[in-house]
Amino acid sequence: MQPMQPMRVDWVASPPVPLRPYRSRRPDPHYSGPPAYPAPPRWGFPALTWRWPTTVPGADKPVAQPVDRMRALAGSAVPLLWITGVAAAFTAGAELLRYILLLVSRDAVLPAGLLHTSDALVVTGGVVAPVSAALAALVGILWLLRARQVAGELTSTRPDRPNWQVVAGVLVPGVNLVLPGATLAELEHTILGRPSAERPRPSRELLHWWGWWAASLLASGITLLWSLRAGVQAQADGVLWHLLADALVAVVAIRSVRLLKRYNALLAPVNPASVQRYELISVRGADLPELPRRERPKDAVR
Repeated sequence: MQPMQPMRVDWVASPPVPLRPYRSRRPDPHYSGPPAYPAPPRWGFPALTWRWPTTVPGADKPVAQPVDRMRALAGSAVPLLWITGVAAAFTAGAELLRYILLLVSRDAVLPAGLLHTSDALVVTGGVVAPVSAALAALVGILWLLRARQVAGELTSTRPDRPNWQVVAGVLVPGVNLVLPGATLAELEHTILGRPSAERPRPSRELLHWWGWWAASLLASGITLLWSLRAGVQAQADGVLWHLLADALVAVVAIRSVRLLKRYNALLAPVNPASVQRYELISVRGADLPELPRRERPKDAVR
């Protein structure tokens, strides 16, 4: 009996039948360069992206409300007050350096460069601080008048003190020691919604500001009168008076920023949830500005 030969088997593998027929993959488009036109295109997007609807030519301009003007004045007054405070503090430091040099010069000879540097610092601070203080006072007065108007509209009341008395009370020497604090106390009383028959009681922060304000005015007045005296000792004492006056002005300016922000937040609180951003989608019925068109060069190819 012969043994059986093993059977030869060939295995053939075939891919499974797909559920969906295969699709030929499209080749990636080849970049052929920027688009070309037979003539310069006349179309384009108008230069109106991210513009407020009120700035569209032909649209009606809304009337500015007193609260908006008050916020705008506060936005200008705060930087001016900060500049005044920094300039006054810088001037006070320059006056302190001058007084130290006066003490040292009694027993030693000082170099001329150091003296010139000290004089330059004092003069620079003496120019910047008064100018910024005057501008801050002007904007602050306008803000105070507008804040009184906004407070009266919110509470349906009318201030007993007219505007001219408020302005005179800030500018007239002697009266400005009392009247600005009293006016702010009345404003604070109205903002907090207290009864009109009740006597205004200023807050602790306002009392502190009032005290620093009066001290600053008194120190400035004494410094001005002291500068009229003659003599070496009077001039040396005048440096100390200038130092004190400048330091008090810096304190008043910084405290004024805090007080202004507090009253502004009470009169016109801003809700972050109500702040929305606008995007201009289209313009209808408005005359677009005509832009000047450049002439086509004669040697232009297209």
